[in-house]
Amino acid sequence: MLGLLLTIANISGGLLLGLATLDKWDGESNFFNKIAGVLAPFQTIIGGALIVLSILKFRSSVLFSIVSILGGILLLTHVFGKVPALETSLRKLSAKLMPFKAIIGIGLLVIGILGLF
Repeated sequence: MLGLLLTIANISGGLLLGLATLDKWDGESNFFNKIAGVLAPFQTIIGGALIVLSILKFRSSVLFSIVSILGGILLLTHVFGKVPALETSLRKLSAKLMPFKAIIGIGLLVIGILGLF
């Protein structure tokens, strides 16, 4: 059950973070933009699920968990201002990860699809 939830969170987070790249592949149909529009209100929940579920499954697949945690941090960037004690360090980490946003997003999508099999 935990694995299925993490797989769904990975696919959802991958779609949100990798939207710029996926939109280029999509062409004129705007398929990925429509999906991201539906998922956008749940960005905070998806980011939190990525972090929490990845920590819980850390032992089974370390590399996948690290990518999921990084994706969760990128999705939770807008929430960091509400945690004053960690705000500066979390914002610095997020700023360092931002150039790799699309790569992490595609990685999450691939990990999520692999999790289905």
